[in-house]
Amino acid sequence: MNLRQTLKQISIFKWATIFLRTVRRKNSILATLKEFFDFLRDWRIYKKLPRNKNFALATGDLYPRLFDKTEITSVDPIYFYQNTWCAKKVFENKPSKHTDVGSDAKFIGILSEHTPVTMVDIRPLQVNLSGLSFVEGSILALPFLDGTIESLSSICVIEHIGLGRYGDPLDSFGSEKAAKELIRVLASGGNLYISVPIDNTNKVYFNAHRAFTRDYILKLFEPLKKIEEKYIYGNKLFDAYNPSKGFGTGLYWFKK
Repeated sequence: MNLRQTLKQISIFKWATIFLRTVRRKNSILATLKEFFDFLRDWRIYKKLPRNKNFALATGDLYPRLFDKTEITSVDPIYFYQNTWCAKKVFENKPSKHTDVGSDAKFIGILSEHTPVTMVDIRPLQVNLSGLSFVEGSILALPFLDGTIESLSSICVIEHIGLGRYGDPLDSFGSEKAAKELIRVLASGGNLYISVPIDNTNKVYFNAHRAFTRDYILKLFEPLKKIEEKYIYGNKLFDAYNPSKGFGTGLYWFKK
């Protein structure tokens, strides 16, 4: 680390690092070079501005963010829609506590500021919030008794199970087993919120995820009553499944 810090203070090494990071981006060479030289131009202009002596300004502290000059606010529409949809359902149903299995940790952290949440994941969570508790466990063997969870979510999770992407054992029936476990622990009258990739046929995009048809998802959760379904295609949210649109994301609210 001492050598690294020393090299950072040498301009030629710092600029070489910035350039290499730039060209690693998957973009056309012309666009890549433009981003680099735009940064260099801005740096030179900034240095000529009246000096704010409240802040140190050194080449060794350059921290370029070369790809943030976008014309629109960059957002992943899948996570935007599915997380806001799930949060709204939990807020509206006002459970005394909520349990989540494997969803995005940032989303669960925000949710826990409104409703006490227990998060279950195979990988330990190394941050702490007063309203958030963590239990290490697998969606294939949830550490709960039958019918004991009143409010449960697993957002963008069951499609990954058994593909090894997150260090889990390979299992071609991982999604089916995960669905069965979620059903097992859900209490009578309890609410379950899930999201999964959907497509015009069931497919395995190894080892990223599986995609499901609407009929197959409803079959997997057949003991439960479907209360609501929404679908994300592109950057829009729809009320109905449309297999002609191909790949998308399905959001489902079930009740036991």
